[in-house]
Amino acid sequence: MPKKREPEKKKPAFKHEAYIEGSGSVVSEQITDVLKNNYMPYAMSVIISRALPEIDGFKPSHRKLLYMMYKRGLLSPERERSKSANVVGETMKLNPHGDQAIYETLVRMTRGNEALLHPYIDSKGNFGKQYSSKMHFAAPRYTEVKLEKICAELFRDIDKETVDFVPNYDNTMQEPTLLPATFPTVLVNSNTGIAVSMASNVCPFNLEEVCETTIALMKDPNHDILSTLKGPDFPGGGFMLYDEAELNKIYETGRGSIRLRCKYNYDSAARCIEVTEIPYTTTIEAIIDKIVELVKAGKIREISYIRDETDIDGLKIAIDLKKGTDPDKLMQKLFKLTPLQDSYPCNFNILIAGTPKVMGVREILTEWTAFREECVQRRTYFDLQKKKEKLHLLEALSRILLDIDKAIKIIRETENEADVVPNLMIGFGIDEIQAEYVAEIKLRNINKQYILRRIEEVDQLKKDIEEMEDILRDKKKIRKIIVNELREVVKNYAQPRKTLFYYQSDVDDEEEVDDTPDYPVNIFVSDSGYFKKITPQSLRMSGEQKLKEGDYISQSFEATNRTELIFFSDKAQAYKSKASAFDDTKASVMGDYIPAKLSFDDGENLKALVPTTDYTGYIVFFFENGKAAKVPMKSYETKTNRKKLANAYSDKSPLVAAVFVAEDCDILLRSSSGHALVFNTGMILPKTTRDSQGVQVINLRKNALLASAEIIAPEALGELEKYRTKSVPAAGKPAKDLGDTNQLML
Repeated sequence: MPKKREPEKKKPAFKHEAYIEGSGSVVSEQITDVLKNNYMPYAMSVIISRALPEIDGFKPSHRKLLYMMYKRGLLSPERERSKSANVVGETMKLNPHGDQAIYETLVRMTRGNEALLHPYIDSKGNFGKQYSSKMHFAAPRYTEVKLEKICAELFRDIDKETVDFVPNYDNTMQEPTLLPATFPTVLVNSNTGIAVSMASNVCPFNLEEVCETTIALMKDPNHDILSTLKGPDFPGGGFMLYDEAELNKIYETGRGSIRLRCKYNYDSAARCIEVTEIPYTTTIEAIIDKIVELVKAGKIREISYIRDETDIDGLKIAIDLKKGTDPDKLMQKLFKLTPLQDSYPCNFNILIAGTPKVMGVREILTEWTAFREECVQRRTYFDLQKKKEKLHLLEALSRILLDIDKAIKIIRETENEADVVPNLMIGFGIDEIQAEYVAEIKLRNINKQYILRRIEEVDQLKKDIEEMEDILRDKKKIRKIIVNELREVVKNYAQPRKTLFYYQSDVDDEEEVDDTPDYPVNIFVSDSGYFKKITPQSLRMSGEQKLKEGDYISQSFEATNRTELIFFSDKAQAYKSKASAFDDTKASVMGDYIPAKLSFDDGENLKALVPTTDYTGYIVFFFENGKAAKVPMKSYETKTNRKKLANAYSDKSPLVAAVFVAEDCDILLRSSSGHALVFNTGMILPKTTRDSQGVQVINLRKNALLASAEIIAPEALGELEKYRTKSVPAAGKPAKDLGDTNQLML
C-alpha cells in the first residue's frame, strides 16, 4: 500500500515570520476580566495622567509645556520670544501626543486667547479668542511665545529639590511631577477636564482674594471664607448673580452652579443694545444664532437686526431695536431665552497624591498649604546641606591660615600627584573632601587676604545654618515664609475684579416681570390637528370656520393670551406651549398645524389639548380598554420650562380622550357596542405618576372598545334618565356588560 501523505505545513508568508504556539486558538474569558485587564488601565491612565488637574493647578500636558519653555530660558527678561513651532517641538520630548494637541494646549494659556485670568504665556500673533468659535488661531510657524513674569512664581526654587522628578517616556531626561507654585494656581485659573466616569470643572477666582483667604485659613482653620473670597472672577468679565447659599455650598462641597450674565449698555440715539462682555461659558456665535432662531420663530419681535462688531478693541454684539421697544424688558427676555445668561457648573475634582477627590475651597487650600509647606521644607533642607558643605570646606581654610607655608611645602615635596590629597589630610588633620578643596585652590589665591575674606563667611554660615535648622523644627516659621511669599505675589500680580455682582433680590424682582400682553382669546382645535387663536372681536365679525374637507372642530374654549397649553400626542408624549406663542388669526384661515408647529416626531399626531393657568385640578385620561387614570395637573409643571415631556400618560392602551376637570364632575362614556355609562370622577383616586394605567371604569362587551368620553352638565343628567336600562343588577354585584348601576342603552 502507498504511504499516507502527511499534511503539508503552512509556510511562513514572510521571510522572518515564525510559527507561534497556540496562535489562532479561541480563548474563553469572562467579560469582567477583560474589562479589568484592558479597560481599567486605560481609565486609570486618563484619570491620573491626562484629564484631571493636580494640587499645583496643572494637568500633565500644561506642566510639560511650561517646563520645557522654562528649560529653554523663555522666562528670562532678556530672552526674545521663540517661534511656537520650536516650543511645540521641544515639548514632544516630554509629551508625545502630537504637535497639534500640544499647540492647542499652548494657545489656551496665552494672553492673546483670553481664556485665563492670569495667562502664563506672553504671545505675539493670532491666537484666536476663547469667546469666539470662528476666530481660529494661526499655525505655530506664524506665532511667537515666551513665559509671562508670573511664571517665576511657578518655578521658584524648582532646582532645589522642592518637588520630585521622574524620567520622561523614553528615559532620556527628567521632568517634575508638580510645579512648586508659590500661590494657589489651582483656584486662580479655570481648568476643565473629562476623564473616564468623572470630570473636573474648576472656576477661576481673583488672585488677591485667593491669597488673602489662604493666609486667613492658615491663621484660623474656621475662617469664614465668604468674607475674603467674594466669588468667582472670570476673564471675560460680565456679572455673577450673587447667591450666598449656593456660594457657601460650592465653598464647602466643591459642587454647585454659578449663574453668569452679560454686560451691556444702551445707545438711545441709535436704538441699539451693545453687549460688551458675555458669560465665560458661551460664545458670540452661540448667542447670535440663538437670537436669530428666536426671531425667526416669532418669539422675539422687538429686534430688527443683530451683528457681530468685535474688533481689535474687544468684544461687541450690536442689537438694533424696533421703535418703541423697552431695552431693559427685552434684555430680561433675552436672559431667559438665550446664553446671554448662562450657568457655570462647578465640580472641584482634583488629584491628591494620585487619587481624584472632589473638595470644597477650604479643603483645597488646606491641601495646597500642606503641599507648599513640604516645598519650603525641602528647599530649606537643600539650602542647609549646601551651607553645611560650604562651612565644612571653609573650616579647612581656617586650619591652613595658621600655616600657609606648611601647606605649600607639603605640596611641593610630594613626588606623586595622587599623594597630594593624602599628605594634606595627614599634615592638617582634615578629611578628603577638605583636602581636595585645598589642593584645587589657585596659586593666585594663596594669600592671607583671600583666605581671611573667605573665613569671614564662616560666622554668617553658622548663623544661617542655625536659622534653617530652627525653621525645620518649627512649622509656624515655615508658614510665616509661605505667608510672606503670598503677600509678595499679591503685591506684584494682583489685579481688580473683572466679574461684578448682581444681588439675588434684585434679580428675582426683575425675573417676575412678564410683559406678555394679556387679553381674552378663543381657542379652536380641529380633529386633524389645526389650531386657531381668535380674539372675541374677530370672532364676532367672522363667518364660518375654514376647515379641511372631512375635518371638524373637536375642541373649543375661552382662554387668555397667557394661558399655558399642553398638547397630548398619540405617542404618549406632551408638548408644552403658551397661547402667546401663536399668532392671532381669523376663522377664515386654516390655522397652525400643531405637529409641524411644535416639531412632533415623525408619524405623531395630536390627540388632545388641555389649557391651564396655575396647574390646579386634574386630567382624566380614558383608554380604549375601558380604564381611566386621574393625574394631577401639577405632574406636568416643570421648573426648567421643558417643552417636551415623555411618558405623559400610559401607552398600554390607545388614548380615547383627555379631560381636564377643575373639580370632580360627571362623565358620560360611550362604547363601540352602543352602551354608555355615567360616573363621577370623584370615584377615581388620583395617581402621582403620569403614566399610570388607571382603573377599570367600564366593563366592555367582547371586542368592544371605549369610543368617547365627555363632561355632562348637572342639568343634562335628567334627560338621560329615560335611557336607563330596566335590568338593574343586585346591590353589590356589577352589571354583566357595563359594570355600573347607571347603565344607559343608546
